[in-house]
Amino acid sequence: MIDIHCHLTFKQYDEDREKVIEDAKKFLKALITSGTEPEDSKKTLVLAEKHPKFVYVTLGLHPIHVPELSSKQIEEYMEFIKINKDKIVGIGEIGLDYYWIKDSGKIQKTKEVFVEFLSLAKELNLPVVLHFRQALEEGFKLVTQNNVKEAIFHCFSGKKGLAQEIVNQNYYISIAPNIFRSKNIKKVAKTIPLEKILTETDSPFLAVEGEKNFPQNVKFVVEKIAEERKISPIEVEKIVDKNASKIFRLPLT
Repeated sequence: MIDIHCHLTFKQYDEDREKVIEDAKKFLKALITSGTEPEDSKKTLVLAEKHPKFVYVTLGLHPIHVPELSSKQIEEYMEFIKINKDKIVGIGEIGLDYYWIKDSGKIQKTKEVFVEFLSLAKELNLPVVLHFRQALEEGFKLVTQNNVKEAIFHCFSGKKGLAQEIVNQNYYISIAPNIFRSKNIKKVAKTIPLEKILTETDSPFLAVEGEKNFPQNVKFVVEKIAEERKISPIEVEKIVDKNASKIFRLPLT
């Protein structure tokens, strides 16, 4: 199994990070940890160096961090990503978040920066990992308008109709543990082609049980998708792992 999106550098793992990774190695072929802002991204690269061929990295700028950075800082960060392009497998997470960002000026800035990062991904020939909270349809339009070729809609939360539109554009939908509490996501997982589904935990968030999530809990997502589709978890695992290896160019056997 592969967890395509988690945050191993976050403070929730400060006391047991190495144990969490070693535990994950017992169950997973690989995981992808996401750098969300400049300092966090430096930490993710260090972590990946310590765990080669298991911990992979995407670097992006989560929309909630955009307002706190100056244009110069964002420009320098994008240059940092370019310098480290050979150490990463994607750009993300990037996107829009209207749950946390309400101010019209800040919203406009996040849109502009989002488009800049889409251009960066195209320049580096890397897929984008997308975060859209209360902005899914608008975000989808921006992605298609900017002719993005490879996109992953991380922690998808939309309805079946929009999911189908996304898949029709040859993009991927990543199913997270919120499948357990959303009828819409269950329908999406049941109906869209398995060849366009990825699986993630968004650890340390979205815990299935307890307060903290872990990468190996992606198995619960795989099992739930299998249950909804009435097929074996092994079949789901085989196909979604192939999808992850393909979109992120993971050198997995």
